[in-house]
Amino acid sequence: MIDPGLNDRVVLITGGNNPHGIGAATAKAFAACGAAVFVHFFRQTIDPPSEPESGVDLDTPGLPFFYAMQTRSADEVVESIRAQGGRAASREANLAEPGVVPDLFDEAEKAFGPVEILVNNAADYQADTFTPPQSFEHQDRSLWAEGPLTSTITPESHDRHFAVNTRAAALMMAEFARRHVARQQRWGRIINVSADCSAGCPAEVSYRASKYALESYSRSAAAELGPFGITVNIVSPGPVQTGYMTPQMVEGLIADIPLRRVGEPRDIADAIVFLASDQARWITGQLLLVHGGHRMSLGL
Repeated sequence: MIDPGLNDRVVLITGGNNPHGIGAATAKAFAACGAAVFVHFFRQTIDPPSEPESGVDLDTPGLPFFYAMQTRSADEVVESIRAQGGRAASREANLAEPGVVPDLFDEAEKAFGPVEILVNNAADYQADTFTPPQSFEHQDRSLWAEGPLTSTITPESHDRHFAVNTRAAALMMAEFARRHVARQQRWGRIINVSADCSAGCPAEVSYRASKYALESYSRSAAAELGPFGITVNIVSPGPVQTGYMTPQMVEGLIADIPLRRVGEPRDIADAIVFLASDQARWITGQLLLVHGGHRMSLGL
């Protein structure tokens, strides 16, 4: 059996409260390797609100189900890890507020010691578009996200995405590096979670652009932090069932995925753990597409 070399490593993961999400699966995967896991979460109020209309089934995957999961704490994830004999703790914080970044590292260190692995997984999402509202009825609806559209991109829709998806991740990397260098450590891992259509996606323009910017930050960090023994890599998931896809959505997606299924959170978690492992010790500055072949370019 391959030893990933993660026993007793300390991991800080952002965005881990959805029990069906990538962050939760990643926390559990690291804990199974013997790492101590500190889980950040934020109980997000989402528009439309998580309270569904009368008759909507909250036990079936779909947007109402997904919104409800986003309002949970990380208690279920932490308790699940502890029940298996692992070490885990959590803290709620709004990453849109820059001042919370040092606090997260302080609390992780208080719980387990210096953070050696950082996983920037947390993300804000609200569909927005360049399409003027008066022309919605003339557009190809197949290009649009399943979620609610704002009428157009606004300062608010732009800023909410970049504050969490880009700025917070950059500040987390900077804080990680500052503490790492101050301690004269020589082993560190940063893994940032992007999306497989970050280069551009109709009706999700701000979300995807914020992820594309995160990829640029990641490559710069890899170049600058390599001399200090820190690798920085990006995992780019395709369609992953984190609770937001209805059975109809899944059926519509699998025809475009060569492996003929949507992703599971553990698919992404395993890739993240690999990039943190000793087996990935000479891999940095890379973007790993984990998408079953979705959006694969054949150069045709």
